[in-house]
Amino acid sequence: MIPLENLEEMFSNMRADTDWNVEGELMWGYFFTDPDSGKLELAAQRLAAMGYDLVVIHPADDNSTNVLHVERVEKHTPKTLHARNDQLTQLAAELGLESYDGMDVGPVSDQ
Repeated sequence: MIPLENLEEMFSNMRADTDWNVEGELMWGYFFTDPDSGKLELAAQRLAAMGYDLVVIHPADDNSTNVLHVERVEKHTPKTLHARNDQLTQLAAELGLESYDGMDVGPVSDQ
């Protein structure tokens, strides 16, 4: 689990290094790993029912496992992101996945 202090630093860096509205809606990506892509497909279905969009399931760069990437537009503070990470860590454990592997963030595109 990523410590709250690290998330606070991440938000501070985003404010300093980007022109994003850090307090507004951003595109948050979340990653899960497991050697069994079928388990990740089931996780993707569960996450879709929770409002996440599937981006891709693919082998890791070193082919040691598989990666599920989902995303959702959300507003976060360090505390709410910490709570989301906790929720997704618990979901990964419940589904028997190898790991919840963290998140990334970017601006919401105007597609």
